[in-house]
Amino acid sequence: MFTRTTRRVALTGAGFELLGRAKVILDDVASATAAVRRIAHGDAGTLRLGITPPVAPILAPHLRQALAARAPDVELTQQRMWLPDLARAIADGTIDVALTCGRIPEAAGVVGEMFCGETLLVGLREEHRLAAHQQVELAELARDVLGAPSDALFPAWALAQRQALAEAGSSPLAVVLDATDLSATAWTAQTEVDWILMTGSVLAAPEGTVARPVAPAQLVPYTLQWNPDRAQTAAVARFVHLALTVEVPSGWHTLPGHLRHGNERARPPSKTD
Repeated sequence: MFTRTTRRVALTGAGFELLGRAKVILDDVASATAAVRRIAHGDAGTLRLGITPPVAPILAPHLRQALAARAPDVELTQQRMWLPDLARAIADGTIDVALTCGRIPEAAGVVGEMFCGETLLVGLREEHRLAAHQQVELAELARDVLGAPSDALFPAWALAQRQALAEAGSSPLAVVLDATDLSATAWTAQTEVDWILMTGSVLAAPEGTVARPVAPAQLVPYTLQWNPDRAQTAAVARFVHLALTVEVPSGWHTLPGHLRHGNERARPPSKTD
């Protein structure tokens, strides 16, 4: 490897070859070490996110943007799913994090947090007797026909609405909406329907209708679920921590599951929390 004289030591041709290869190896080791550290800290890696349709308009883009700003090297793939499929996927590890509206039971090993919510609204025809009110009590609509979303088309949204009605102690007359879009933009075409429930994220008030908040004020909660035992990378915990601590979308509200620790470092929830 070396030639030696009384005055100097120099590399041979074989020595120069080994030196070049050693530099490449050391650079690769340093690069690999840095990559492993980034993945271990959740700054890189992959995340499979499953959402139901009500999450798509506002909440999912809000969290995706926040993740891109804080951990741009995390690769997030998003899949829109019906609620029964979402529940199975988070339980068996097909997806890493699930986001949906309403209160959702937790399968074995799954951790859930209701962490944010948005105001529940009532959609009325302009000529409805309560259209001029600034707020509407659900009890006042007990004898009017509610247009409810289809369980087959929007199971998560239908469940959230049933839970909201139950919370308010309201059991109105109801028919299933013919509309095949989440916002039910053509609900007024069903002449038997007097009103619908909605939120700002699915609001699409067609001409001749008004939207009013429910009184007393009610929130539609949004739930995050994940399975810590099946998390493939630290990026999953990084996203959970982000979702439960980042500011909620404008006009939305935090719920108890939205972790706030002041200047303390927040941590993702564990199965024992």
